[in-house]
Amino acid sequence: MIKTGKDSFIEESKKTLEEIYEMLHSLKGISLLKLQKEKTALVMVDLINGFTREGALKSSRVEEILPSVAKLQKACLLNDFPILAFADSHSMVSPEFESYPPHCLAGTSEEEIAEELQQVGGYQLIRKNSTNGFLEEEFRHWLKEHDKIVNFLIVGDCTDICIQQFAVTLKTWFNKENRKSRIIVPMDLVETYDLGIHNGNLVHVMALYNMIINGVEVIQSVEV
Repeated sequence: MIKTGKDSFIEESKKTLEEIYEMLHSLKGISLLKLQKEKTALVMVDLINGFTREGALKSSRVEEILPSVAKLQKACLLNDFPILAFADSHSMVSPEFESYPPHCLAGTSEEEIAEELQQVGGYQLIRKNSTNGFLEEEFRHWLKEHDKIVNFLIVGDCTDICIQQFAVTLKTWFNKENRKSRIIVPMDLVETYDLGIHNGNLVHVMALYNMIINGVEVIQSVEV
């Protein structure tokens, strides 16, 4: 239930949004080389054809971050940072299609990593059948096998869905284990889509804010 009238809700929200906007623009960046490669991994989430160039959920907003992500990916590869790449991959019976249009079907070009990132290479591919990559057994196995990794740079899409779910779940998992971690999300390397009432700018900002209040380290950018 919304416990206020429409006009009051909009007016109060406007003030809050202004404060969140200013807070996000005041955030600083970090240098990649100041992160210890023995403790840090790059995670690229759903930078695949089905969210960039084809299909029901393709978005030019997401496509536009590909060159910058490829630049960071290349720097991580040259400096021996582990790299993971999640890729949505569904069958036609996926219950997820009750919430989203059919997308990224297994065996189609939609589930393939974007060409720019394929050309750089150096990543371990993990296909996922939900919006939250943390739930995949292959990732949980990777996490166990790389128990010295406590810093994660998370880039990709969508800010308000797969990025937010993975980042917050990963952070709360480390909290549960009583282990300090840095779950880092660069604002310039995550994006979402516009579709009907799904206002890309609004949900992008609110997702960044929600991650911050849940302990995720949102930053402006990564210097490479």
